[in-house]
Amino acid sequence: MLPHTLLVFCLTAIAARAQSSTESSSAAASDSSLAASSSSSGSSSSNDSTQTESVLTFSQTLVTISTPLPESFTGTQYTYASFNGQTTRNTSTATVESQNETSSASSTNTQITRTSTSESLTAIVGGGQTSSTGTASSTSTAPPPVNTQPCNGHVEFCNRSYGNITQVCAHNSAFAVKNNAGSNQQLGIEDQLNDGIGMLQGETHYVNNTIYNCHTSCDLLNAGTWQSELETVVSWLDRHPYEVLTMLIVNSDFTDVENYIPAIQNSGIERYLYIPPVTPMYREQWPTLGELILQGKRMIMFMDYDADVARVPYILDEFTHMTETAFSPQVADFRNCSIQRPPNLNQTFARTSLMNLVNQNLNTAVDLGALLGTDSTDAILIPNTADINTTNGRLDIEGQLGNRADLCVEEWDRAPNWLLVDYYNFGDPGPGSVFEVAARMNGVTYNRKCCGVASAGTTYRPSYFAAVVALVIAAVSIMG
Repeated sequence: MLPHTLLVFCLTAIAARAQSSTESSSAAASDSSLAASSSSSGSSSSNDSTQTESVLTFSQTLVTISTPLPESFTGTQYTYASFNGQTTRNTSTATVESQNETSSASSTNTQITRTSTSESLTAIVGGGQTSSTGTASSTSTAPPPVNTQPCNGHVEFCNRSYGNITQVCAHNSAFAVKNNAGSNQQLGIEDQLNDGIGMLQGETHYVNNTIYNCHTSCDLLNAGTWQSELETVVSWLDRHPYEVLTMLIVNSDFTDVENYIPAIQNSGIERYLYIPPVTPMYREQWPTLGELILQGKRMIMFMDYDADVARVPYILDEFTHMTETAFSPQVADFRNCSIQRPPNLNQTFARTSLMNLVNQNLNTAVDLGALLGTDSTDAILIPNTADINTTNGRLDIEGQLGNRADLCVEEWDRAPNWLLVDYYNFGDPGPGSVFEVAARMNGVTYNRKCCGVASAGTTYRPSYFAAVVALVIAAVSIMG
C-alpha cells in the first residue's frame, strides 16, 4: 500500500446542483432480424421472466456458420509482459507532450515507481453539510461530517478502492449503429454512462493516420473516429464530477501506442487520465473513488496489446493489471471463470494481485462475404441476439450472468471487477438485470431507471456549482 500522511482541517469544496440529463435513447429498426427473447425455463415462479420479446433488426444478409471459429490470441503479435523477471525493459525517461509528469521505466517484472509532489485530498461530504467552526484536531469530540454525495451512484463507493468494485462493461461501446449486424450495443455512449456503465471497451483500427472505431473492417461497421467518442466522454465527465470511468482500448492493428496521443490530447480527456504512482498497480493498491474524484483523475485507460507506460504513462497495459476469461465464446458454456489471458499465469498471484474481467458475451459466427455483399470467404463473430436476455439475466440459472458471477466468487474468493456484456439494456427478468448483478456483487442496490431513460442520469452543470463543506482528510506523499 502507498504511504499516507494524514492532515485534518476544513475547507470549501465544489459541489453541484443536480439537473436531469436530456440524453435520449437510440433504437434499432427493420429489414432482416434476429429475435432477442427471454428464455428463463427452469426458474421458480418468484424468478419468472417479465421481459417481453424484443427484436433487434439488421439490414444485412446474415448467413450463420455452424462450425465454431478457432480461438484467437495465438499469433506472435499477442505478447504479454512477464511477471517473473523473464522480460525486462531498458531504463529510459520519456515525457508525453503536454504532460507535466515524467515516468521512469525499469524492468516489467517489478513495479515502476513515479515520484510526485504531495497532493491534498478532500473528503466528499455532500450538499447538506454546514460549515464547522474551529479547527479539527485529534482531540476534537465533534463527530466527523457524514458523506451524502454518491460516487458512481453510491455513497458507499466513495471510500471503496477502485480495485474492489464490480462494474458493468459495455462490449464495443461505440458500436451502436442502427440496423448494423456488426453492432454490439443498441444505446449510445451517453445512455450507457447515464445508465451506469462503468467501463467502455472497444475495437479500434488505425486508418489513414487516424484511430477509428471499426468492427473487424471499417467496411462492415464504422462508428466514427475514436476522438469523437472521447469527446463525448469528456462532455459527460464534465457534467458528472462524481463519476470515475474506465476505458479498455482494443488495439486491433497492434499500432504504436503513440498513435493514440493526438486523439487523447485533441479531445481534452488527457486532463482526466490517471497516472498511477507505480506500474503495474496491484489490486489492493488502487486509490478509492473519492481520492480519484478529488484529484480530478476520473478516467483510467487500459490497452490490451502494445501499451508502453515509459512513453505514454496514462495508457496502462491491460494484462499486467487484470485477467480475462475466454473472449467471445460461441457456445453458451458459462460454467466457470477460468482465466484465458494472460496465459500461463500463477493462479494464486492472479487471484490476490490482479483485477479481473468476465466476458459474458455469447456470439454467432456469420459469413463476412454475405454480410458485406462481397466474395469474401472469411467469417466474423457477431452477438447472439436470440439468447441475449438469457445471457444478460440476473437469475441463478446456468447460462445467466447472475449465475456466472456467483461462480466467479466461488472460484476466485472475491467478486469480479468487470462484467462485459453485449446489448446491456436487454436482460432477464427485464432491462437493468446486468446492473442488478453488479449491485449485488457490491452489496448495494441498483437504483437507476434502465435503460436509455432521459431521467436515468443526474447531470451537474458547471454553471450551477455552489460551495459546500468538505473535510480535508489526507495529504498523500508518493515517494519512489
